[in-house]
Amino acid sequence: MVHVRVLRGYLLEEAVAWLLRSSGYELLSAADDKEKHPAHRVLEQRHNGLAVRGRGAWHQADALGQFRYVPPFSLPVRLFVEAKFTDQNVKLPTVRNGHGVVHDVNENVVTSVQGAAPSRPRPRYHYSYAIFSTAGFSRDAQEYALAHQISLVDLSMPDFAGLRHLVSTRAQRVHEALDALPAGQRPRVYEIRSHLRRRLLEVSDDYGSFLYGDTVPELPPSVAQPLDDIAGHLNSPQMPGLVLAFPSAPFVLGLASENLYAFVDHARRHPTHTVHLGRLPQAASHPVWRIRPAEDPGAYAMTFSLPQRVESWIRAQEETVNDRARWIKRNVLSTMTVYWQDGDHTLTFQLRYAPVELRQ
Repeated sequence: MVHVRVLRGYLLEEAVAWLLRSSGYELLSAADDKEKHPAHRVLEQRHNGLAVRGRGAWHQADALGQFRYVPPFSLPVRLFVEAKFTDQNVKLPTVRNGHGVVHDVNENVVTSVQGAAPSRPRPRYHYSYAIFSTAGFSRDAQEYALAHQISLVDLSMPDFAGLRHLVSTRAQRVHEALDALPAGQRPRVYEIRSHLRRRLLEVSDDYGSFLYGDTVPELPPSVAQPLDDIAGHLNSPQMPGLVLAFPSAPFVLGLASENLYAFVDHARRHPTHTVHLGRLPQAASHPVWRIRPAEDPGAYAMTFSLPQRVESWIRAQEETVNDRARWIKRNVLSTMTVYWQDGDHTLTFQLRYAPVELRQ
């Protein structure tokens, strides 16, 4: 039977993938691969979930999605989402494994489908990898991720306390329900994940045909109820929202907000606007930063954390902390791009840091 620690990570992956939908992220299934010939397919449904073809091997993809927008001079972006719900920070092997997966998958390049007739162009994608952790990341893991553009998102911030509690308590209830069932009646992990994914789509009125397989059996009520609770709570106003921000840096920021729609309402009126950036004086695993609009600071507030390696550089010398934080604002966080999915339309917002001397 699956360990409760592993189960927490699986349920957290589903929750994070659902939260990312506001950034235009849509989960994929094998049905999204339209190639008819098996040799040309890159997505395959297996007994333990979705698999993606690489140059050298097939790789399991418990949570793989594609963004609706295509960056200029690039390919459609597909993102692996991996979540770790542990008490210890994520170590180097996890990040190294993520890099190995995306490197192998991105090397699987076939530009056309060969045959007797003129060759047909074949769709191509750029695969990226993001790891979410409730306990942060080791220094080696962060250095490796920065070098190889693996995105690390720290969920240990106070803003995500509600999400951590929700997933932890419901995973414990699911595990207890599984333990009480006879071994032959316990649903498999992919059936548990598929049930939660289906419920999340239903509560957001975005229910489609996505399932891990063609048919998924109904779960015992004792197993299904905690999963339904997760779906209901994630769709409530009390749960913080999550949106991705892309700075001029080799990492992605996860912006958290208790009222994400306040940000969206302001950004609709001001798609490009200046912001205040500041490090909050509070105790946490590492410093938390806050964003507020410069012209109307009360309109919204969002928080994020920088990679620990960056924070370590800022705090290396106490007498230069303010100078180094200012350098990060001006050179790394000077412009952040946020994508927001509004139905079939993708909106683009730019948050521009305004140095103090320019605001006065």
